Formats: sequence, structure tokens, C-alpha cells
Amino acid sequence: MRHFVLLCLIASACREAPTRSAPGDTAFAAMQNRGQEAMGVDQYTSTHRFDDLPDGGRIVLQRDPADTTGVRTIREHLQHIALSFAGGDFSLPGFVHADTVPGTAVMAARRDLITYEFKPLPGGGQVLLATSDSAAASAIHAFLAFQRQDHRAGGMVQHRH
Repeated sequence: MRHFVLLCLIASACREAPTRSAPGDTAFAAMQNRGQEAMGVDQYTSTHRFDDLPDGGRIVLQRDPADTTGVRTIREHLQHIALSFAGGDFSLPGFVHADTVPGTAVMAARRDLITYEFKPLPGGGQVLLATSDSAAASAIHAFLAFQRQDHRAGGMVQHRH
């Protein structure tokens, strides 16, 4: 817990601890296991955030900064995500969630209108998703909202008005 508090202070916008599945919550546990397989780090000891921003959003994944191997794995994973998404490939979220993830069809179709930029953060990193296209921004927001719900993760919502 001490490490999570440190991550919250570092992230400065963390709202809640990673959620462990309740007894009998096999769907969440299965998704967490697929996430660990896809991302290479324990989903229960890592913190996800999915923030909506007016021009798109951001995906944040962090863990204890002292776990240098885990931090390196997260950064490699997020760099891979940025490249895959820029190429219109959303198969990894589909694998993790065992379904088509909302927003990804539009994001793939409008991939030339969206930028994906990886940036390191203490304990991990983030991928910034940006666009000036309103349909692409709506798709990004749908994608992030689904991620927040399915991962039981924190995040903020800031849409254009």
C-alpha cells in the first residue's frame, strides 16, 4: 500500500487503488490474467488511468518505481501500444477484454487523424492520444470510458463543449 500511495503522489491525480476481484468474479480475474499476459506486468500491482481530454485522452500505466524491470516492461508495452494504435491495430485490447473494444473501429478508420505519443512517467509511462477530428475524439472517449469501467480504473473526463 505504501508504494501505491507513492504512485498516487507521483501521478498527482490518482483516485483509487487497483481493485482486486471479488470472490467469484471470474470475468474480471480472467481479464486481469490476459492483461498480465499482454502487458507483462501484474495487473493487481500496477495502476491504470484512462483520462479523457478535450482533444483525445491518455492511457497511464504505472507501478512501484523501485521495480525497474516492471517499469521497463511497462514502457516497452506502452511504446508498442502507441505504434500499434497508430497503425490501426487494436488487437491487443481486443485480446485483453476478449471482445471488440468500443471506439476502436472508428479509431482504426481515422488513424491518420490521431496521434499517439509515448512519454515516460515515474514508475511507467503514458500514451497521449490527440486529434482535431470530432468523430475520432468521440471514439477515443468511448474507448477510454470502456477501459475505465472494465479495468475498474481511475480517470478523468474533460470533453469539449
